[in-house]
Amino acid sequence: MSICPRCKRPLDDEEPYICCAGVELRWRCTSCHKVAEGFAFPYGLCPYCKGKLELLDRGAIEGDDAMEAVRKAFEIELGGRAFYLRASEDAKDPQLRDLFSRFAAMEDEHMQTLSKRYHAELPTPSDDFQIDRAAIFAGIDRKPEDPANLFRIAIAFEQRAVDFFTREGEKAPESSVERGLYQELAAEEREHVELLTTEFRRWQSGKAGIL
Repeated sequence: MSICPRCKRPLDDEEPYICCAGVELRWRCTSCHKVAEGFAFPYGLCPYCKGKLELLDRGAIEGDDAMEAVRKAFEIELGGRAFYLRASEDAKDPQLRDLFSRFAAMEDEHMQTLSKRYHAELPTPSDDFQIDRAAIFAGIDRKPEDPANLFRIAIAFEQRAVDFFTREGEKAPESSVERGLYQELAAEEREHVELLTTEFRRWQSGKAGIL
């Protein structure tokens, strides 16, 4: 079995890969100006005040473009997982609570896959995530009294992830590792959009979900 020369973890195959093990990034919040350390945060927001984070200068590391692709993937996946966990707690409809709980588990499984594939430490989930943050990210008005609003927010930010990964994949060089990564992530998020849309329509018509 092949071994990663950087972190010494076993490799599943001979395909090109990205190793993010041991990468420590430092961020400064543009609002509270506190410094945070970590590979990625949900939606790229400050863990203290939820302001926008900016990356502090760091020296070049091997595969910067590919590493940024992985970091962005973690950023979006962290936000998705945090949203579904909070939505499952906030939803008053038992069917919605169960559905979003299943989506949270699905996102967690995806995070585990990314962590294994790119040798990155799995970030700790945030306990204080607010639905409003996901609504702002998705560009959807937050309506706490409307349970369908949770669906609309979820579908919108999954679609935004599709658009982002598709756009970045098209900008990446042909046959590059990061181009393949962005294409994989876009396909994954596209499947989420389709699944959520189907679940939303079934929920609106009073039918049981398919998950």
